[in-house]
Amino acid sequence: MSVEVLDSATIVNFVEDEEAFNVSIRDRFAHLDTNHDGLLSYAELLEEFQSLRVFETHFGIDVITDPKELAHVYNSLFVQFDHDSNGTVDLEEFKAETKSMMLAMANGIGFLPVQMALEEGSFLKKAVERESTKLAA
Repeated sequence: MSVEVLDSATIVNFVEDEEAFNVSIRDRFAHLDTNHDGLLSYAELLEEFQSLRVFETHFGIDVITDPKELAHVYNSLFVQFDHDSNGTVDLEEFKAETKSMMLAMANGIGFLPVQMALEEGSFLKKAVERESTKLAA
């Protein structure tokens, strides 16, 4: 984990760089597709959703969340990705929903820089690394 400075342009430019974004999407998809069938099941995406720790902490203090509430949130997230409602997420669905979420984050951040703690290998970290590489060139 590292602390980085980014703004909406950092994210938008990463998403609009089709080569960089597509490579990141394919890499993450391949990592999540543990049975290598070219599709993501609920179980395969569940670990990723759990890593987001949506409800796990509250102001730095771990709180116990009702397992039913967590299951409902994770199911709702899966439905967001499963555009054709067939019970699996293909690469194009994963890319489209990830792009949508990234652009929503960019919209929420706005044009003023913010400082964030980012996980290594996360899409946001890759966006910052891409920007840093472009600035150094």
